[in-house]
Amino acid sequence: MNQPQTTSLSKEQIEQQLAQAVASSQGSSWVRRVGPFTPLLLLVIWEVCSRSGMLDTRFFPAPTSIVETLGKMMADGSLVTHIKATLLRIAVGFLMGAIPGVLFGLLLGSVRPLRQLLEPIFASLLPIPKIAIFPLLLLIFGLGETSKYLIIAIGVFFYLLFNTMSGVMQTPPLFNEVARANGATRLQQRLTVSLPYALPSIFTGLKLAAGAAFVIIAAAEFVGSQSGLGYLIWSAWSTFAVSKMYVGIVTISVLGYAATVFVGYLERKFVPWIKY
Repeated sequence: MNQPQTTSLSKEQIEQQLAQAVASSQGSSWVRRVGPFTPLLLLVIWEVCSRSGMLDTRFFPAPTSIVETLGKMMADGSLVTHIKATLLRIAVGFLMGAIPGVLFGLLLGSVRPLRQLLEPIFASLLPIPKIAIFPLLLLIFGLGETSKYLIIAIGVFFYLLFNTMSGVMQTPPLFNEVARANGATRLQQRLTVSLPYALPSIFTGLKLAAGAAFVIIAAAEFVGSQSGLGYLIWSAWSTFAVSKMYVGIVTISVLGYAATVFVGYLERKFVPWIKY
């Protein structure tokens, strides 16, 4: 009669040991609480150092002055204008690069002879800094919006191409055999088997491409542009308006982070079987 009680106590002891092990692996509870606020602590230190003269405010203005500049630019609408211009360029260029990237990745991942012929070409073009191609695009398409759309599209294309191709190539052959046995055509196999299996890799490519798009457009707007966050940063640097320059840098950072979060949200909706 005493055996079940001994077993129950043993289980409780094991659960306690497991709980203690998990708690110890998570580290100090104080550190976990303070951790999310460390960026604010850094801003406070920056503010104090700027106000006390430990930092040269010509190069590192106080965060409060940057926020003040941000408020003024939001009030007069200039920052919103630059944000709209940059987001429009990214949206158009992203679509121009992402759709062909996924289609080519799906095709090259499914057709081995085509992959053997074209993959070396794309692999040799991949290491070229995409912004290095921008002067060539300016020569061909001029200073208009087309060259900016294309430079973003080129950068996004390679991310989606290789991630999609990698995802398709990892599809288990058994899946295609089952689809073929049920009468699926090659096109149906690619759309109903290879594409869904490659979705996690595709979304990984989308996240990387979203961040890269902001880097590319910022550099592209330095030259031959009269609007956009890149132009804002460059013009602020030219006139030594350091606070405005920081506003542009922070805005690009926030927008890039928001874009990555948005892609992650779409990933959870379209790829619910992936663990997060």
